[in-house]
Amino acid sequence: MKHMTIHTSALPTDQRTEPPSQMESDVLIPHFSTQLTEYVSQQDLDPLFLCGSGEEVLQTLPESSFDFCMTSPPYWGKRQYANGGIGLEDNYEVYIENLLKVIEQIHRVLKPTGSFWLNIGDSYKNKHLLGIPWQIALEMRKRQGWVLRNQVVWNKVKGGPCNSKDKLRNIHEPIFHFVKQSKGYYYNADAIRTTPRKAQVINGAIVSATGVSGVRYRRQIELSTALSDDEKKSALHALDNLLDEVRQSRLADFRMIIRGQQRTTHSDSESVSGRARDLKDKGFYFLRYHPKGSKPSDVWDILPEDSQKRKSHFAPYPSDLCRIPMLATCPENGIVLDPFCGTGTTNLVARQMGRKSVGIDVSNEYLDAAIERCRILI
Repeated sequence: MKHMTIHTSALPTDQRTEPPSQMESDVLIPHFSTQLTEYVSQQDLDPLFLCGSGEEVLQTLPESSFDFCMTSPPYWGKRQYANGGIGLEDNYEVYIENLLKVIEQIHRVLKPTGSFWLNIGDSYKNKHLLGIPWQIALEMRKRQGWVLRNQVVWNKVKGGPCNSKDKLRNIHEPIFHFVKQSKGYYYNADAIRTTPRKAQVINGAIVSATGVSGVRYRRQIELSTALSDDEKKSALHALDNLLDEVRQSRLADFRMIIRGQQRTTHSDSESVSGRARDLKDKGFYFLRYHPKGSKPSDVWDILPEDSQKRKSHFAPYPSDLCRIPMLATCPENGIVLDPFCGTGTTNLVARQMGRKSVGIDVSNEYLDAAIERCRILI
């Protein structure tokens, strides 16, 4: 396995930690761009690791180079990371500005069809929960034109002990899904659906995945005093058609909402709910469940990665956190980016899923760990 690590120094040593001089930066700008071009043209899926600050390295790369970016930057005021960098600012507002500079470069190098997934935790100051993740997300929308498609709640299930006597434990973090354009971005919902249970034929009758046979709905329609005769005919005909879709495996499951029998889902207001209008105008509507299964919700129960055996990096996010985003929003031949790659979780998952990836980090030490991790686990 060949891993490539390009350092932000033109000097021969890879132990250098200070930032490059202006002369060295001038040399590196075409060098990084050339390295990326060569890497993309190769068949090798091993990650390309670049050592330097995320903003400086990204500035050297061509625009619209990546299909997908997912990262978890250092949180403000939480830890002392190797080689310093973002997260150690005295003021959280300066931290936000520094991070937005990197995100602006991510916007530039991301393809119009690409997605950016940002995992970032919050911090306290003088008893105040600062709301840093949402401050960043709102500034991204306002100042950089990002489109926010989802906020996922990462429930870490178990968290570290909390010695505070005047607040609850914090065991969740947000993950934001951003795109550059409201339409036309890559999204493969079928790749992340759960495998549905199958419909069955029992005693000659078709029964849906959860046991719906239509018998109860048929009886409710026939005995209804809230439906006219014409509405009953229409409802029975529609029910037979839907059961036929189940029989042909075009539909895995459904629910029928009938006027006077079930409540309208979500809203009874006909001005805001099309379902409420259907119930008023037709007397019924259906909730149809996709034959390929349901999409994941926006709450993910994922245990944090065990860092007890880690020698240097104390906050690696779990690989399971990357899988749904990458499957849904990165094409099979896509290029993945993580500008705060740390020990290479995003790159590891990209390699396992057959995608090329580029990881950037300010620490040689972390990149060495990322290379070794990919070498062992792939």
